[in-house]
Amino acid sequence: MTPLTSARLIVAKVGSALVVDASTGLADRAWLEAFAGDAARLHAAGQALVVVSSGAVALGRQRLGFGRRALTLPEKQAAAAAGQSLLMRAWEAALEKRGLRVAQVLLTPDDTENRRRFLNARATLKTLIDRGATAIVNENDTVATEELRYGDNDRLAARVAQMVGADLLVLLSDVDGLYSADPRADPTALHIPRVSAVDAHIEAMAGGANAGAGLGTGGMSTKLAAARIAAAAGCRTVITLGRRDNPLGDLEQGARHTLFDAQATPAAAYKAWIAGSLTPLGALSVDAGALRALHAGKSLLAAGVTAVEGRFGKGDAVVVRDSDGREVARGLARYDAAEAAKILGLRSEAIPEVLGYAAGPLIHADDLALSQLARPPGT
Repeated sequence: MTPLTSARLIVAKVGSALVVDASTGLADRAWLEAFAGDAARLHAAGQALVVVSSGAVALGRQRLGFGRRALTLPEKQAAAAAGQSLLMRAWEAALEKRGLRVAQVLLTPDDTENRRRFLNARATLKTLIDRGATAIVNENDTVATEELRYGDNDRLAARVAQMVGADLLVLLSDVDGLYSADPRADPTALHIPRVSAVDAHIEAMAGGANAGAGLGTGGMSTKLAAARIAAAAGCRTVITLGRRDNPLGDLEQGARHTLFDAQATPAAAYKAWIAGSLTPLGALSVDAGALRALHAGKSLLAAGVTAVEGRFGKGDAVVVRDSDGREVARGLARYDAAEAAKILGLRSEAIPEVLGYAAGPLIHADDLALSQLARPPGT
């Protein structure tokens, strides 16, 4: 079984050199339509696909007549603005022919580093996935600055994989995996089929950015950085050759690639991040019924909350305590402290009248990590 065959949720990164025909500066419609065939097969098999696509700046460069010269930041932003609609038009034309619904998602680093915005973007992407839509994700280069941007879509793809809980990240490259040296410069370089961890030895194998294509900004080093991010999020990574008609289909059939192992499952990695990497800004005390629900894997509802402490906002980490004050869990709050205080003890159907909008749990089960020493009531 290949990595693609066993994956439930896949994030595929497609670079400018694949999306844009270097000779014309226009979208490579033939390649996109072939890729759409891969996407349709995955969809038919019940597998979800999110595409992180470069190409807006390259397409906008041609539309605005900038040529191939180096661009200033305002020129890059203008090219991105002019090219993003072309990029989406090309993806829509290819995917809709296969009966797939398409959605555009533009992200900035704040959307993956700020917890509130992370949760909002995560909810949007998960809703698109649940509705069977194929999200086309790109960095919002029109507003990004050199100081505040991902810098390349390999890292963006890894962050998206982390955000949606993907179990496989596919980085389509100009080579069919990692080699012991740059195979274009060293014909004796050895292909590395599998990497258990990205360490200094592995990083030393990476070359510089791929300047030969003239379109992309990344190289093997950025792909290794992406694989490291994905591994920590519980997601495996594959680097494989993208310049072929059906790169995902070929990967499914066992085409040469390099597989990077994950450190845990996506869900376990996400909950470990909540439990150990965030500083709690408040606390919620719960009754015995809520505690039993948490141990059964359910969300924390306002009805089971007896007290609210601290000054926290939506998306901030909070501690969950039992009636004796012992920490039983940590999670990301879906309400700020003032809202939580207004609705504590209320049943879900009574909350819209108090807050003025539809209610959800105080902490969703996906965003809650039980403490290792926590025990359900009566044990």
